[in-house]
Amino acid sequence: MNLDVPGYLRTLVPYPPGKPLEELQREYGVTDAIKLASNENPLGPSPKAQEAVRNGVSCLHRYPDGGGYFLKHRLAEAFGISADEVVLGNGSNELIELLVRILVRPGCEVVSSEPSFLVYQKMVQSMGGTNVVIPLARFRHDLEAMARAVTGKTRLIFLDNPNNPTGSVLDRGDFDAFLRVLPDHVLVVLDEAYMEFVRAGGTPSGSRYLGQDPRVVTLRTFSKAYGLAGLRVGYGLMDRQVAGFLERVRQPFNVNSMAQAGALAALDDEEHLRRTRDVTWSGMEFLTDRLSGLGCGVMPSQTNFLLVDVMVDGRALYERMLHEGVIVRAMTAYGFPNHIRITVGLPEENARCIQALQKVLRG
Repeated sequence: MNLDVPGYLRTLVPYPPGKPLEELQREYGVTDAIKLASNENPLGPSPKAQEAVRNGVSCLHRYPDGGGYFLKHRLAEAFGISADEVVLGNGSNELIELLVRILVRPGCEVVSSEPSFLVYQKMVQSMGGTNVVIPLARFRHDLEAMARAVTGKTRLIFLDNPNNPTGSVLDRGDFDAFLRVLPDHVLVVLDEAYMEFVRAGGTPSGSRYLGQDPRVVTLRTFSKAYGLAGLRVGYGLMDRQVAGFLERVRQPFNVNSMAQAGALAALDDEEHLRRTRDVTWSGMEFLTDRLSGLGCGVMPSQTNFLLVDVMVDGRALYERMLHEGVIVRAMTAYGFPNHIRITVGLPEENARCIQALQKVLRG
């Protein structure tokens, strides 16, 4: 075939997902593998969310609520905003795609950091836009350099806060100063996928800018702290004018019935969220201590993962860890060839990861 596909799509590299457990077990014959690669919740979903999903199975022949009425209103209540300032997505990934879709066309520019979440740049390229990529400064977003990069062609700025893969957060004062110098035609997207894990004070929370600065869009997800990655449900908080444009272009029924039911129930299970945080924070301390003892460099993190300098080729180490039945994430694609990313797991998983890493490094 001779398909008329534009060059910017022909050169687009698909997003590299983490290796599934089933694939590792099939390829390596490992029967007790653990996965600490995709920043998932090791406790699994809330028991209340599981019950809600089971109860909804009998209605699978019905289409979902296309407007997500109950979930949108529950989120609006939680943040003290109006329901028409909430947009639901098939994961926050879809909301990234929709924002790019409504604002970016060939000739437009989007500013983001490097490294940061890979999907930003891929979505921009898929629409023929130009990525203006600013390197992190000391593992943090360089807001001053990003502001200098803004032109009349700039439409969006993506800031993952906390950053993936470093786990660092923005300073609220620096972010407010950043907003003051930006022109009105630029939307600033705060991707807060890991905000539920943040313990450091002084970082901006995007929802607080609603009603104050319509340029700030906040994205959140149920995939991480709420343990619903398999259901694919996220949400955006934004000015109702921006929300209205996203509602025009999103697919009908983009968030399925099970996802809506599970998310609603998860929001009401505060005990599960508390346990998730406790397991994450204690696991973070354990891993940081043991990794430092192995001579690795550990980046302080406000998420549920750690960026680790293993002082050797990270991709090769990742491959060797697979033979030990432990899946971590090589950071080569993020520009850190000597680093891996480790998701905090259950205590026994964290201990096994350290044991395997110690064996591989010595070998």
